[in-house]
Amino acid sequence: MSLKPQPPAKIIKALSKLGFKIVRKHGSHVVLKHPDGRLTVVPVHAGEEIGTGLLHKIIKDTRLSKEEFLELL
Repeated sequence: MSLKPQPPAKIIKALSKLGFKIVRKHGSHVVLKHPDGRLTVVPVHAGEEIGTGLLHKIIKDTRLSKEEFLELL
């Protein structure tokens, strides 16, 4: 299954299932941190989805495989 653009709320919810917590919001960006130190930033712009390039970056930051990430969605 391939990555498709996703709404930011869906990504934040999926990462929350893994234990990521929102540590701060700066403008339109939400910073999430896992207790083991992994950190990622999710931009939240009204009416916009997160594209595949940024989804790959979030997957890399969270040290998940693409398959693991897609299962969470």
